[in-house]
Amino acid sequence: MIMASLQDQLLKAGLANKQSAKQIRSEKRKKNKAVRKNQTAEDTSLQDQLAQQKQQQAEQDLARNQAIKAELERKSELGKVKQMIEQLHIKEFAGDNEYNYVLDNKVKTILLDDINHNALVKGRISICTLNDAVYLMPSQAAEKIAAVDESYVLLMNDNQPTEVDEDDPYADFQIPDDLMW
Repeated sequence: MIMASLQDQLLKAGLANKQSAKQIRSEKRKKNKAVRKNQTAEDTSLQDQLAQQKQQQAEQDLARNQAIKAELERKSELGKVKQMIEQLHIKEFAGDNEYNYVLDNKVKTILLDDINHNALVKGRISICTLNDAVYLMPSQAAEKIAAVDESYVLLMNDNQPTEVDEDDPYADFQIPDDLMW
C-alpha cells in the first residue's frame, strides 16, 4: 500500500481544497527555485553562530599558543642562564680574605685570594647562585644573567665612584670598601 501525502489525506478528509493545495505547491516550488538561484537568503542564523564559535575558538587557540610560546622562551632563557653560570664561573678563587654576602636572609662568608677579593670589591666580578651553590662570575656575565632573572645574582658591586657632598666635614677621609676589621 502506497502512503498518500499529507496533502492528499487533507483533500480526502475535506479539510483542504484543490485550489489551496495547488497554491501551496506553487509557492514551495518558487521558494526552492529562488534559494537555488541565491535570490533570497536562507536562514543563516545557525551558520552565523557556527562562524562566531569558530572565530572564538581560533582566538582562544591563538592566546593559548602565545602563552605556550612565552613559557618556552622563558625556559630557554633560564637554560641559557644556567649554562652561563656553569661555564663562565671563576674556578680558582680560594684564599685567606673573607668576604661577606647575604643568601636567603643569612650572612655567608666566602674566602677569596687577594686578586679576586679586590675585583669583587671594585665590581669587576660578582657573586651568583645556582642550585644552592655559590659562583664567582665576571660582572658582564652577571649583568646579562640579572637581565633575565635577578634571583641568580646575589651580589653585584658597581664600580662607580660615590658622590661626595661638598659640605661633608669628613669628605677628605674616605672609608675603603675593602676595610678589614
